[in-house]
Amino acid sequence: MSKKYTTPIPPRRNLRGGHTPPGMLAEKPKDLKGTLKLLMAYIGKDKYSMIIVSLIAIGGTVFSIFGPRVLSRAITELFEGYLRRITDSGGVDYEYIARILFFLALLYGLSAILNFIQGYIMVGISQKISYRFRREISEKINRMPMKYFETTPVGDVLSRITNDVDTVGQNLNHSITVMITSAATIIGVLYMMFSINALMTLIALFVLPITALLITVVVKKSQKHFTDHQKYLGELNGKIEEVYSGHNIVKAFGREADTIKEFSVTNNLLYQSTWKSQFISGLMWPVMFFVANLGYVAVAVVGSILTIRGAIQIGDIQAFIQYLRNFTHPIQNIAQVTNMLQSTAAAAERVFEFLVEDEEDDVIMDKATSVAPEAVSFNSIRFGYEPEKTIIGNFSCTVEKGQTIAIVGPTGAGKTTIVKLLMRFYDVNDGAIMVNGDDIRSYHRHELRRHMGMVLQDTWLFKGTIMENIRYGKPSAGDEEVIAAAEKAYADRFIKTLPDGYQMELSDDADNVSQGQRQLLTIARAILADRPILILDEATSSVDTRTEARIQKAMSNLMRGRTCFVIAHRLSTIRDADLILVMKDGDIVEQGNHQDLLAAGGFYAELYCSTNYTLPKDLRRIFV
Repeated sequence: MSKKYTTPIPPRRNLRGGHTPPGMLAEKPKDLKGTLKLLMAYIGKDKYSMIIVSLIAIGGTVFSIFGPRVLSRAITELFEGYLRRITDSGGVDYEYIARILFFLALLYGLSAILNFIQGYIMVGISQKISYRFRREISEKINRMPMKYFETTPVGDVLSRITNDVDTVGQNLNHSITVMITSAATIIGVLYMMFSINALMTLIALFVLPITALLITVVVKKSQKHFTDHQKYLGELNGKIEEVYSGHNIVKAFGREADTIKEFSVTNNLLYQSTWKSQFISGLMWPVMFFVANLGYVAVAVVGSILTIRGAIQIGDIQAFIQYLRNFTHPIQNIAQVTNMLQSTAAAAERVFEFLVEDEEDDVIMDKATSVAPEAVSFNSIRFGYEPEKTIIGNFSCTVEKGQTIAIVGPTGAGKTTIVKLLMRFYDVNDGAIMVNGDDIRSYHRHELRRHMGMVLQDTWLFKGTIMENIRYGKPSAGDEEVIAAAEKAYADRFIKTLPDGYQMELSDDADNVSQGQRQLLTIARAILADRPILILDEATSSVDTRTEARIQKAMSNLMRGRTCFVIAHRLSTIRDADLILVMKDGDIVEQGNHQDLLAAGGFYAELYCSTNYTLPKDLRRIFV
């Protein structure tokens, strides 16, 4: 069963992975608080490591905070020693300065070591989280119902596994340590600034509201242009993908000029929005530096006056200015991390949405699951992908062991749906499908499908050698068995003509072999699997007539003694079937063998006539 999370997860939505560009607002999750709560609970599995990381990060920050105050003593000694030299009352105590510098190097060295350790541990934690996410998503995929994959774009699922998981892992690695160190730095630096002089600290803090106000104005002005930037960037990418994938169509209809014109308009809008957004957001840093420099000037002036009066030492001014710089940086970091956390939560939200999707309910394996399926019967089954829309209505049929059953009918008649129900990709709404006298819902899905071989019209091959692709049907098969299966599928001849033969590497999309050759390889895979039930869904649709005839001979040998379901639009391929089921609008309107159905002159004969022009003479008069 699926894992249950207490916080409700909002509906799925698209998310472009990666980091948010500087100055842009991150995509916000619909339930920020709930998602962060789930994420923290997920990170809690490594809570002891997180505690260690926090302590080490705070320790490294504390060591670095003491640095400016220690260095101020050396500067003060240099200044006072220089004055003593002028008045002939002494000189610079270089030994004292050396001890200070050694201690300073020790502080910074310890800080660097601690930062290295916390970075090392944090990288491990973030990658473990990404690893767990990917593992759980991979395990979840195998428990998901077919309906999910038929209603959800493949790119959306892939985005969750790649972009969203990467976003969570990378952002957590950076944001958690930045938040810890920035908070510790702000607290520590404030303490050190007040310990030096309270008046200078208040003057330095006075510029913060001014900086925040100016940043708010800049962000508000640039937000509209960043929104336009994302909009036009999406439109431009869509046009590029569309034109690239359909470039032959563009050329065939002579629409090159129109395509370039449409691209130029969108490209110009993208240019204008990008230029404005980048220029306005680029004003943020000069404004911040200007206001910060005003603060430095004020601190320098007040500090000089206090030094002259003997209230503070000259080294304290240097330390204070350094602390002031260290104080503004963590504030900027927290602002950026807050933006990053929005993106992290949005990505994590999509991952959690997937992990709580409904799963296939299945039975506990029992003794029935170990028996190979033989006779199959459909007992008054009714089914609809949506409860209110029935596709299969009152379908009944009995298939004996070893029979070849052909299912024919117009597009949308429900042919493929029958096969999906047989393999329990979906369960019937009413009635029952019986195997060996037992309802298939009493079978474990995996065990039931283990006895079925399937060849689809849409071929699926993975990146690897031809030998590995065929062996996918039976991983334990030796090379001789693979070659024998290829020979039965009439694939051996073309395989031997390819570079490296059976060891030729197929590309990602297997586009280095033709569609017909891909079909032959999937048929060879099914032959090698040697399952008691075969399902052929337009298995020869992509091969030429001569190859089809050869495959039919191979299939006849393969089908002998097995229960076979054949879905076909080319009715000439199923003339030898033991039983032909003619479907229309989800029901069986005719059934019988090829000759009997033709002689009946019904819907099957009409279908056959529409795709074949050489009818027997005694039947030709019926349709002329």
